Amino acid sequence: MSTDIKRKILIIGAGPGGLSAGMILAHRGFDVTIYEKKPFIGGRNSGLKIDGYTFELGPTFVILPQTFREIFSLAGRNIDDMLEIKSLDPLYELHYDDGRAITMYFDKPKLKQEIARLFPGEEVGYEKFMISQKKKFDRLYACLKVPYIRFYNYLRWKLIKAAPVLDLGVSVHDVLSRYFKDEDLKIAMAFQAKYLGMSPWECPGAFTILSYVEHEFGVHHPIGGVHKISEAMGKVVEENGGKINLGMGVKEVILEGKKAKGVLLENGEKVFADAVIMNADFAEGMSHLFKNEDRSKYNDESLAKKDYSCSTFMLYLGIDKKYEMKHHQIFFAKDYKKNVEQIFNGKTLPEDPSFYIQNVSVTDTTLAPDGHSTIYVLVPVPNQKDTKIDWTIEKKRYRDLVIKKIIEKTDLADLEEHIKVEKVITPADWQNDANVYDGAVFNLSHSLDQMLYLRPHNRLEGYKDFYIVGGGTHPGSGLPTIMESGRIVADLIGGSVKTNS
Repeated sequence: MSTDIKRKILIIGAGPGGLSAGMILAHRGFDVTIYEKKPFIGGRNSGLKIDGYTFELGPTFVILPQTFREIFSLAGRNIDDMLEIKSLDPLYELHYDDGRAITMYFDKPKLKQEIARLFPGEEVGYEKFMISQKKKFDRLYACLKVPYIRFYNYLRWKLIKAAPVLDLGVSVHDVLSRYFKDEDLKIAMAFQAKYLGMSPWECPGAFTILSYVEHEFGVHHPIGGVHKISEAMGKVVEENGGKINLGMGVKEVILEGKKAKGVLLENGEKVFADAVIMNADFAEGMSHLFKNEDRSKYNDESLAKKDYSCSTFMLYLGIDKKYEMKHHQIFFAKDYKKNVEQIFNGKTLPEDPSFYIQNVSVTDTTLAPDGHSTIYVLVPVPNQKDTKIDWTIEKKRYRDLVIKKIIEKTDLADLEEHIKVEKVITPADWQNDANVYDGAVFNLSHSLDQMLYLRPHNRLEGYKDFYIVGGGTHPGSGLPTIMESGRIVADLIGGSVKTNS
């Protein structure tokens, strides 16, 4: 088989979207080269190694494992031959400020007993919720696997069929209120909106499928860490004939009119190709890889007007003892709605934060020295846009506040005295060191005016031979959907290939 159009493909960034597109295209016979600014692959899905402890920089679990298997199969590989992916049960444990906790089991009978124990009678609503969300998921999932390049793509039969169950015009919280009466149980089924960096009171109702997906298909952990998926994809890219250049950043996309012709590397070298794929953070990439006059739709002014996700305050702690607390735990603020409003509307730091803790060593002993633990802490906080938070002042204070809350609310009463390794990442660090626009780690928000056709297109509108993958394009943020964006772009490019067998 020979190809004579778009044979040479350049990919800017070795995050999961770029790696997904790269390994599929390389398998299909394209000449694929990836340029990554950092000395490691994975982007925000990379590993963070400090003095014998290994952390996830970003995602800490896998949902929809079937998506990963599909993507790898398109590149000629079986992911299960490369990684051991372990299903977790329970999925996670959720804690309320008054000391109550609910364990979310993957085992449905056990979960319904747990709901009945804490929220008597609500187990009936749970059954109805799962039935309704299955119908929504079955219809919506297919819509997320195809591009929306033209407005008439809204007339796809898949989307027309899905429209009646998408709950457009209502929020995640509104949808949950149909099935549950207790506000605390609604929070337990709504916090997944944070995966999109959104408030459950503002996140479109379609995204109740996130909690359904966890409960129906489970939460999973690849032994060695979620970042091992990125490493496996990088290996497949190279085994399929592609090249990955680490520590080689791209300075600019070379245009001829609006046609992408290649890239100018930071070292001054020009590299030309038939198509360019951008895997950078969308707004950050558009801001720095193009001259302002070359991007009329996505110039600095229009990018600043878009709505972005929240950010995160991160603690990575290497501990010289083993803790037996659950693998995934979430601790809700006393007033969860106020906490969310402070982050998204007030743009202030919550003094009573909600936070997530991953105690991965209870499941995976490969990530810390024998008898030690790695503790990962994520606190949702405002992004950098229109905020007066000065992280040079707040970094140490907020770190101490979060540690204090952990000691007060968890079984980690002796945490402080056992910390041997520590790293803190603030929204300012995400922005300045990780090249994330305004530190919005979940990218563009998923409001109705920034979804499907209204989200930046996978084949970016206004350009020729220029494609984008990642959380800033369709289908959106989250590891499975980011990898789907890579598959979509591979298919768009592959669809324009002339082959002779």
